[in-house]
Amino acid sequence: MAVTPTGGNNLNSVPAANKAALTGNFVDLRNSGWAQQYLPELMEKEAEVFGNRTISGFLSRVGAEEAMASDQVIWSEQGRLHVTVDGDINVAADGTITVPAGHALRKGDTVVLHGTSGTGAGATLKGYVSVAGATEVTVLPYTQADLSTGSLFADADGVKMFVYGSEYGKGTTGREEALEPQFVSFTNKPIIIKDLYEVNGSDASSIGWIEVSGENGQNGYLWYLKASGDTVSRFTDYCEMAMIEGELNANSSAAPAGTEGLFAAVKDRGHITTGVDGTSAATDLGSFDEILKKFDAQGAIEENMMFVNRGLSLAIDDMLAAMNSYGANGTSYGVFNNDEDMALNLGFSGFRRGSYDFYKSDWKYLNDASTRGAIEDIRGVITPAGTSNVYDQALGKNIKRPFLHVRYRASQTESRKMKTWVTGSVGAATSDLDAMQINYLTERCLVTQGANNFMLFV
Repeated sequence: MAVTPTGGNNLNSVPAANKAALTGNFVDLRNSGWAQQYLPELMEKEAEVFGNRTISGFLSRVGAEEAMASDQVIWSEQGRLHVTVDGDINVAADGTITVPAGHALRKGDTVVLHGTSGTGAGATLKGYVSVAGATEVTVLPYTQADLSTGSLFADADGVKMFVYGSEYGKGTTGREEALEPQFVSFTNKPIIIKDLYEVNGSDASSIGWIEVSGENGQNGYLWYLKASGDTVSRFTDYCEMAMIEGELNANSSAAPAGTEGLFAAVKDRGHITTGVDGTSAATDLGSFDEILKKFDAQGAIEENMMFVNRGLSLAIDDMLAAMNSYGANGTSYGVFNNDEDMALNLGFSGFRRGSYDFYKSDWKYLNDASTRGAIEDIRGVITPAGTSNVYDQALGKNIKRPFLHVRYRASQTESRKMKTWVTGSVGAATSDLDAMQINYLTERCLVTQGANNFMLFV
């Protein structure tokens, strides 16, 4: 078949929507002077050498999204139900104990004292609070004359106390003061995240045929659509990464106010561990038991999710496999749906230890060489599953929310959850700029409720 290019040697042939050999999109290389290496339609399909490059999806698995109309979100979390005085408390021989201001001890309380330093380190004693001042309380022991009898406690010793009840004599008056519920208030501010894709009008009208496929499902031969898809994918990742990595601005000279991300919240109000290091099965299991003790002291939430990098995931797998080496030659058939005729599955997606269930999942964000995988200073995070009760000061009532959820700015007329708009001269012209600009914007922040139930592996 003879094909004659439109207009002789015209290089401005109109591209077809599909790869079809038509006279309208044919370019004669022999007469036009184009070099083969510069001809877009001769390039091979783009190689996906990095697989799925997006890292978002973590927050969608463990949290939710909800609109907000203010410049900040404020929530209150419940305090402890029982009274504990913790810290460096000085014990004098007469039973006077210096305590932090704002303590909740009251006259008539019965307390357990435990020595933390000095002569009485490790000793335990029960007593009665006879005087409760602003910064000093007097404790009368039940089993000895005073605190320093028998050198049990000495002046300047450190103790911890918790209230286990109260006691009053016959015909006495009741409590002199009531305890108010303690709430801790937290706040976070949304940040505005922006991005931009731009292609000039000339390139938009001369489309190259590179076969592409993107993470958002776009397929075809128009290179600028591929670049636009990359921008959308990158912007979506930034929306999640900013919620994970965000920091509040403590430097007044810097303009942006910042926002508190997941890692910052856990470092400030949660727990950090270097355990489960893969050195040995006993060490790993012992370090995990220390994690359970931390959670016992907090909300004791039974179900937890572990999002970890590859190294920690394999260390946990090795730990669990070592705890289950039974059967012929140390191999356990049937326990993990394994038998002699199939490959042994040494990967574990979950396990139960004590009263806790842990579900393990690889977190691509911690493995990707272009994100946290390039640093490897955080190996994983444990997040509680389910919801928590908090007091929402905007609504004025207790509400149930996931421990992690994103709040975005929105009203009845404007939603800034995910905005996109096109400007420029391409298509419906909106300006004198000879280009097409696609703008992306969101305004959001992350609420980390009950950060005391979270833990970072570092």
